Amino acid sequence: MKNWKDLIQQDTFRYIDHSTLTTFNNEAYTAIHSFAIDDALALSISHRLSPPTMRLWVHPNTIVLGIPDAKLPYIDEGIQLLKRAGFHVVVRNSGGLAVALDNGVLNISLILPGVKDLSIHEGYEAMVRFVTYMLDDLTDQIEAYEIVNSYCPGDYDLSINGKKFAGISQRRVKDGVAVQIYLDVEGNSYKRAKVIRDFYDISKKGEKTKFTYPSVDPHVMSSLSDLLNTQLTVEDMKVRAKKSLAAFNNEVIEQPFSDSEQADYEKRLEQMKKRNERIESTST
Repeated sequence: MKNWKDLIQQDTFRYIDHSTLTTFNNEAYTAIHSFAIDDALALSISHRLSPPTMRLWVHPNTIVLGIPDAKLPYIDEGIQLLKRAGFHVVVRNSGGLAVALDNGVLNISLILPGVKDLSIHEGYEAMVRFVTYMLDDLTDQIEAYEIVNSYCPGDYDLSINGKKFAGISQRRVKDGVAVQIYLDVEGNSYKRAKVIRDFYDISKKGEKTKFTYPSVDPHVMSSLSDLLNTQLTVEDMKVRAKKSLAAFNNEVIEQPFSDSEQADYEKRLEQMKKRNERIESTST
Protein backbone atom coordinates (compact mmCIF):
# COMPACT_ATOMS: atom_id res chain seq x y z
CA MET A 1 0.00 0.00 0.00
CA LYS A 2 1.24 3.48 -0.85
CA ASN A 3 2.21 5.72 2.01
CA TRP A 4 -0.45 8.41 2.40
CA LYS A 5 2.21 11.11 2.59
CA ASP A 6 3.35 10.21 -0.92
CA LEU A 7 -0.13 11.16 -2.16
CA ILE A 8 -0.36 14.41 -0.20
CA GLN A 9 3.26 15.47 -0.63
CA GLN A 10 3.70 17.06 -4.07
CA ASP A 11 5.88 19.82 -5.50
CA THR A 12 2.74 21.90 -5.99
CA PHE A 13 -0.75 21.52 -4.55
CA ARG A 14 -3.70 23.67 -5.55
CA TYR A 15 -6.00 25.10 -2.87
CA ILE A 16 -9.59 26.21 -3.50
CA ASP A 17 -11.84 27.63 -0.80
CA HIS A 18 -15.49 27.55 -1.85
CA SER A 19 -16.79 27.45 1.71
CA THR A 20 -18.25 30.97 1.69
CA LEU A 21 -19.71 31.01 -1.82
CA THR A 22 -23.37 31.85 -2.32
CA THR A 23 -23.27 31.92 -6.13
CA PHE A 24 -21.13 30.23 -8.74
CA ASN A 25 -21.19 31.26 -12.40
CA ASN A 26 -24.25 33.44 -11.76
CA GLU A 27 -26.28 30.59 -10.24
CA ALA A 28 -27.15 29.95 -6.62
CA TYR A 29 -24.35 27.73 -5.32
CA THR A 30 -25.67 24.35 -4.15
CA ALA A 31 -24.27 20.86 -3.61
CA ILE A 32 -25.16 20.05 -7.23
CA HIS A 33 -22.54 22.58 -8.25
CA SER A 34 -19.98 21.19 -5.81
CA PHE A 35 -20.14 17.70 -7.25
CA ALA A 36 -19.87 19.09 -10.79
CA ILE A 37 -16.87 21.20 -9.74
CA ASP A 38 -15.08 18.19 -8.26
CA ASP A 39 -15.70 16.22 -11.47
CA ALA A 40 -14.25 19.05 -13.57
CA LEU A 41 -11.18 19.24 -11.34
CA ALA A 42 -10.73 15.46 -11.44
CA LEU A 43 -10.75 15.61 -15.24
CA SER A 44 -8.25 18.48 -15.27
CA ILE A 45 -5.95 16.64 -12.88
CA SER A 46 -6.39 13.43 -14.87
CA HIS A 47 -5.13 15.23 -17.99
CA ARG A 48 -2.27 16.80 -15.97
CA LEU A 49 -3.65 20.28 -16.64
CA SER A 50 -3.86 21.04 -12.92
CA PRO A 51 -1.80 19.98 -9.91
CA PRO A 52 -3.49 17.87 -7.21
CA THR A 53 -6.10 19.97 -5.46
CA MET A 54 -7.73 20.42 -2.09
CA ARG A 55 -11.15 22.08 -2.17
CA LEU A 56 -13.19 23.22 0.84
CA TRP A 57 -16.97 23.56 0.61
CA VAL A 58 -19.97 24.21 2.84
CA HIS A 59 -23.68 24.04 2.04
CA PRO A 60 -26.38 25.20 4.48
CA ASN A 61 -29.50 23.10 5.19
CA THR A 62 -28.76 20.41 2.63
CA ILE A 63 -29.45 16.68 2.58
CA VAL A 64 -27.23 14.83 0.14
CA LEU A 65 -28.68 11.46 -0.86
CA GLY A 66 -26.76 8.54 -2.28
CA ILE A 67 -27.75 6.76 -5.48
CA PRO A 68 -29.33 3.82 -3.56
CA ASP A 69 -31.50 6.26 -1.58
CA ALA A 70 -33.31 7.23 -4.78
CA LYS A 71 -34.61 3.63 -4.94
CA LEU A 72 -36.40 3.73 -1.58
CA PRO A 73 -40.03 2.59 -2.00
CA TYR A 74 -41.53 5.86 -0.72
CA ILE A 75 -38.73 8.22 -1.72
CA ASP A 76 -41.10 10.96 -2.88
CA GLU A 77 -42.65 11.17 0.59
CA GLY A 78 -39.19 11.30 2.12
CA ILE A 79 -38.16 14.15 -0.15
CA GLN A 80 -41.35 16.02 0.68
CA LEU A 81 -40.57 15.64 4.38
CA LEU A 82 -37.09 17.09 3.91
CA LYS A 83 -38.30 19.98 1.76
CA ARG A 84 -41.02 20.89 4.25
CA ALA A 85 -38.33 21.02 6.93
CA GLY A 86 -36.45 23.58 4.83
CA PHE A 87 -33.74 21.37 3.33
CA HIS A 88 -32.33 21.47 -0.19
CA VAL A 89 -32.16 17.85 -1.41
CA VAL A 90 -29.51 16.54 -3.83
CA VAL A 91 -28.61 13.09 -5.16
CA ARG A 92 -24.84 12.92 -5.49
CA ASN A 93 -22.76 11.07 -8.07
CA SER A 94 -20.30 9.54 -5.59
CA GLY A 95 -20.71 6.56 -3.31
CA GLY A 96 -22.51 6.38 0.00
CA LEU A 97 -25.91 7.17 1.44
CA ALA A 98 -27.73 10.17 2.92
CA VAL A 99 -25.79 12.78 4.87
CA ALA A 100 -26.82 16.09 6.44
CA LEU A 101 -24.89 19.29 5.71
CA ASP A 102 -25.18 22.74 7.23
CA ASN A 103 -22.98 25.66 8.21
CA GLY A 104 -21.36 23.59 10.97
CA VAL A 105 -20.17 20.89 8.56
CA LEU A 106 -16.98 21.34 6.54
CA ASN A 107 -16.48 19.27 3.40
CA ILE A 108 -12.98 18.63 2.10
CA SER A 109 -12.20 17.18 -1.30
CA LEU A 110 -8.72 15.83 -2.01
CA ILE A 111 -8.54 15.50 -5.78
CA LEU A 112 -5.62 13.36 -6.88
CA PRO A 113 -4.18 11.86 -10.08
CA GLY A 114 -3.05 8.32 -10.81
CA VAL A 115 -6.25 6.38 -10.15
CA LYS A 116 -4.99 3.45 -12.23
CA ASP A 117 -2.25 2.94 -9.65
CA LEU A 118 -4.29 3.97 -6.61
CA SER A 119 -6.58 1.52 -4.83
CA ILE A 120 -9.85 2.62 -3.28
CA HIS A 121 -8.46 1.80 0.16
CA GLU A 122 -5.37 3.94 -0.45
CA GLY A 123 -7.58 6.88 -1.36
CA TYR A 124 -9.59 6.48 1.84
CA GLU A 125 -6.47 5.99 3.92
CA ALA A 126 -4.93 9.20 2.60
CA MET A 127 -7.94 11.20 3.78
CA VAL A 128 -8.05 9.44 7.16
CA ARG A 129 -4.40 10.17 7.81
CA PHE A 130 -4.63 13.74 6.59
CA VAL A 131 -7.52 14.52 8.96
CA THR A 132 -5.73 12.75 11.80
CA TYR A 133 -2.69 14.93 11.12
CA MET A 134 -4.88 18.06 11.08
CA LEU A 135 -6.10 17.26 14.60
CA ASP A 136 -3.03 15.64 16.11
CA ASP A 137 -2.51 18.43 18.66
CA LEU A 138 -6.04 17.92 19.99
CA THR A 139 -6.47 14.15 20.04
CA ASP A 140 -4.83 10.82 19.32
CA GLN A 141 -8.12 8.93 19.73
CA ILE A 142 -9.45 9.08 16.14
CA GLU A 143 -10.37 5.65 14.78
CA ALA A 144 -11.57 4.52 11.36
CA TYR A 145 -14.16 1.73 11.29
CA GLU A 146 -17.87 1.40 10.55
CA ILE A 147 -20.12 2.98 13.16
CA VAL A 148 -23.24 0.84 13.08
CA ASN A 149 -26.50 2.83 13.11
CA SER A 150 -24.82 6.01 11.94
CA TYR A 151 -26.00 7.62 8.74
CA CYS A 152 -23.96 6.81 5.63
CA PRO A 153 -22.07 4.05 7.46
CA GLY A 154 -18.82 2.74 6.00
CA ASP A 155 -15.50 1.11 6.84
CA TYR A 156 -13.80 4.50 6.98
CA ASP A 157 -16.16 6.32 9.35
CA LEU A 158 -14.09 8.54 11.64
CA SER A 159 -15.00 8.41 15.30
CA ILE A 160 -13.82 9.16 18.81
CA ASN A 161 -14.97 6.89 21.64
CA GLY A 162 -17.42 5.18 19.30
CA LYS A 163 -19.14 8.36 18.11
CA LYS A 164 -18.92 9.28 14.45
CA PHE A 165 -17.97 12.79 13.34
CA ALA A 166 -17.00 12.20 9.70
CA GLY A 167 -17.67 10.03 6.67
CA ILE A 168 -15.76 9.61 3.41
CA SER A 169 -16.77 8.86 -0.17
CA GLN A 170 -14.92 8.70 -3.47
CA ARG A 171 -15.68 9.75 -7.01
CA ARG A 172 -13.37 8.46 -9.77
CA VAL A 173 -13.29 10.21 -13.14
CA LYS A 174 -10.85 8.89 -15.76
CA ASP A 175 -7.45 8.99 -14.03
CA GLY A 176 -8.50 11.41 -11.30
CA VAL A 177 -10.21 10.79 -7.98
CA ALA A 178 -12.06 13.11 -5.61
CA VAL A 179 -11.87 11.77 -2.07
CA GLN A 180 -14.60 13.69 -0.24
CA ILE A 181 -15.11 13.91 3.51
CA TYR A 182 -17.72 15.68 5.59
CA LEU A 183 -16.49 16.85 8.99
CA ASP A 184 -19.13 17.53 11.64
CA VAL A 185 -17.32 20.40 13.33
CA GLU A 186 -19.97 22.23 15.34
CA GLY A 187 -23.70 22.48 15.85
CA ASN A 188 -26.47 20.03 16.67
CA SER A 189 -25.39 16.57 15.54
CA TYR A 190 -28.38 14.91 17.16
CA LYS A 191 -30.76 17.06 15.15
CA ARG A 192 -28.92 16.25 11.90
CA ALA A 193 -29.09 12.53 12.57
CA LYS A 194 -32.75 12.70 13.57
CA VAL A 195 -33.61 14.29 10.22
CA ILE A 196 -31.92 11.41 8.38
CA ARG A 197 -33.62 8.86 10.65
CA ASP A 198 -37.03 10.40 9.94
CA PHE A 199 -36.26 10.44 6.22
CA TYR A 200 -35.59 6.69 6.20
CA ASP A 201 -38.60 5.95 8.39
CA ILE A 202 -41.01 7.61 5.97
CA SER A 203 -39.18 6.57 2.78
CA LYS A 204 -39.02 2.89 3.73
CA LYS A 205 -41.99 2.41 6.07
CA GLY A 206 -40.58 -0.86 7.32
CA GLU A 207 -40.76 -2.59 3.94
CA LYS A 208 -38.18 -5.17 2.93
CA THR A 209 -35.74 -3.84 0.35
CA LYS A 210 -32.93 -5.42 -1.66
CA PHE A 211 -30.55 -2.76 -0.39
CA THR A 212 -29.85 -2.51 3.33
CA TYR A 213 -30.50 1.01 4.60
CA PRO A 214 -29.20 2.14 8.00
CA SER A 215 -31.36 2.22 11.10
CA VAL A 216 -30.09 5.59 12.29
CA ASP A 217 -29.47 6.16 15.99
CA PRO A 218 -28.67 9.85 16.62
CA HIS A 219 -26.79 8.94 19.80
CA VAL A 220 -23.87 7.43 17.82
CA MET A 221 -23.18 10.73 16.01
CA SER A 222 -21.43 13.78 17.43
CA SER A 223 -19.46 16.89 16.49
CA LEU A 224 -15.74 17.42 16.97
CA SER A 225 -16.50 20.33 19.29
CA ASP A 226 -18.51 18.08 21.61
CA LEU A 227 -16.19 15.10 21.36
CA LEU A 228 -13.09 17.17 22.13
CA ASN A 229 -14.88 19.48 24.58
CA THR A 230 -13.37 22.36 22.60
CA GLN A 231 -15.21 25.08 20.73
CA LEU A 232 -14.00 24.37 17.21
CA THR A 233 -15.49 26.23 14.27
CA VAL A 234 -15.54 25.61 10.56
CA GLU A 235 -13.18 28.57 10.20
CA ASP A 236 -10.76 26.90 12.65
CA MET A 237 -10.82 23.71 10.61
CA LYS A 238 -10.23 25.60 7.37
CA VAL A 239 -7.07 27.11 8.87
CA ARG A 240 -5.94 23.68 10.03
CA ALA A 241 -6.58 22.16 6.60
CA LYS A 242 -4.57 24.78 4.72
CA LYS A 243 -1.76 24.75 7.27
CA SER A 244 -1.54 20.95 7.12
CA LEU A 245 -1.47 21.01 3.32
CA ALA A 246 1.35 23.58 3.36
CA ALA A 247 3.35 21.39 5.75
CA PHE A 248 3.66 18.69 3.10
CA ASN A 249 4.15 20.72 -0.06
CA ASN A 250 6.78 23.04 -1.45
CA GLU A 251 4.13 25.29 -2.96
CA VAL A 252 0.40 25.78 -2.38
CA ILE A 253 -1.23 27.84 -5.12
CA GLU A 254 -4.63 29.37 -5.71
CA GLN A 255 -5.79 29.80 -9.28
CA PRO A 256 -9.16 30.32 -11.03
CA PHE A 257 -10.87 27.82 -13.28
CA SER A 258 -9.24 27.42 -16.69
CA ASP A 259 -11.30 27.49 -19.89
CA SER A 260 -11.14 23.69 -20.15
CA GLU A 261 -12.20 23.27 -16.51
CA GLN A 262 -15.09 25.63 -17.11
CA ALA A 263 -16.21 23.62 -20.15
CA ASP A 264 -16.00 20.32 -18.25
CA TYR A 265 -17.83 21.87 -15.32
CA GLU A 266 -20.74 22.95 -17.50
CA LYS A 267 -21.06 19.44 -18.96
CA ARG A 268 -20.93 17.81 -15.53
CA LEU A 269 -23.38 20.32 -14.12
CA GLU A 270 -25.92 19.36 -16.78
CA GLN A 271 -25.43 15.71 -15.85
CA MET A 272 -25.99 16.50 -12.18
CA LYS A 273 -29.11 18.51 -12.96
CA LYS A 274 -30.47 15.65 -15.05
CA ARG A 275 -29.75 13.21 -12.21
CA ASN A 276 -31.73 15.47 -9.89
CA GLU A 277 -34.73 16.21 -12.12
CA ARG A 278 -37.01 13.96 -10.08
CA ILE A 279 -35.85 15.53 -6.82
CA GLU A 280 -36.42 19.04 -8.10
CA SER A 281 -39.87 18.21 -9.43
CA THR A 282 -41.10 16.64 -6.17
CA SER A 283 -43.38 19.20 -4.56
CA THR A 284 -44.01 19.66 -0.86
